[in-house]
Amino acid sequence: MRGHIRKRGSKWCVVLFLGYDEKGKKKYKWHSGFNTKKEAEKFLAAKVQEVHAGLYTEPSKDTFAAFLDKWLDDKKSRVRLRTYEIYERTIRLHVKPHLGHIELGKLKPQHLREFYAKLQSGDKPLSNRYVSQIHTMIHDALETAVSWEYLPRNVADMVKAPKPEQKKFSVWTLEEVQRFLEVARHDRFYIAYLLAITTGMRQGEILALRWSDIDLPNGRLFVQRTTTQVRGTIEFGDPKSDSGKRMIALPHEVIGDLLKHKKDQDREKELMGDAYRDQDLVVARKNGDVVAQSLLREHFTKLIQKADLPYIRFHDLRHTHASLLLQQGVHPKIVSERLGHSKISITLDTYSHVLPGLQEQVAKDFGNALFGNRNALPK
Repeated sequence: MRGHIRKRGSKWCVVLFLGYDEKGKKKYKWHSGFNTKKEAEKFLAAKVQEVHAGLYTEPSKDTFAAFLDKWLDDKKSRVRLRTYEIYERTIRLHVKPHLGHIELGKLKPQHLREFYAKLQSGDKPLSNRYVSQIHTMIHDALETAVSWEYLPRNVADMVKAPKPEQKKFSVWTLEEVQRFLEVARHDRFYIAYLLAITTGMRQGEILALRWSDIDLPNGRLFVQRTTTQVRGTIEFGDPKSDSGKRMIALPHEVIGDLLKHKKDQDREKELMGDAYRDQDLVVARKNGDVVAQSLLREHFTKLIQKADLPYIRFHDLRHTHASLLLQQGVHPKIVSERLGHSKISITLDTYSHVLPGLQEQVAKDFGNALFGNRNALPK
């Protein structure tokens, strides 16, 4: 089995000989678009080797849109429903209108580069972070195409996605946290705010927390699940990642507040009688139902205004927890474990703005310990 190269206009083409079909007719496959003869020769050599080794894959003639539909069907059973909905919506709104008509086997790196550039321009440009997420999704889809032998290679490997912007968020100081908790103490969802601030749990994780997940005698809780809203229905599911399932130690004061909250909830349950739908939830509506994230955010926003504090999102309570721990000198590895990050590098990257001040404090403390009173600068 062999092939040859030839020049067409200013470009070089590779003609690969694939043997004979069932009627004895010679089969050729053309690959075009090489800028130099050397590139074409290198590609031909690699392809001839693949053919001889029985590893050559003839690209699918499906359109990219048709393949993505198959990929979504496969994903549906392997990812959370909320994740599937995000994939489906992104493909429908962005990918198919621009790339869906292209034959899968003819999709080139340049198509992706032009697509990303188009997404970042116009009246409503998408953020670098979102375009980067789209690239990750396309790369995963094309990697599946390679494993299904629809494609010989993943063209997304040759494209660099835009670098995501640094996540921006706001946090409260220790004094601001104390002021908020004082104002929020009698709010129905006080325990949810307290858990967010003292454990760094995500909002969905707090709303899915059960009393059976809390070991009060030993002062710890176990994050086992989260809530997501799918088509208006609140559902329970697994945490964001495997590392999301974790144990978090609780401050002694929080244990006391949890015990008080349990007593209040038990009284409420007794008053509701048979109308109470007991789901063992720590944070629940008066009838025992799960609380919607939007309702919790609404209460939270009103309390911020009442306390006359700078506005932050509910999720920023998680960032506040991490920032306060790092400022107190807690090792980033411990902070990472409490947050459920899969890698400590995620913690370090996310809270890098906190670290410069810590470096200065470490240098000062080390100098004091090593030199004692000899740390004054010369006049």
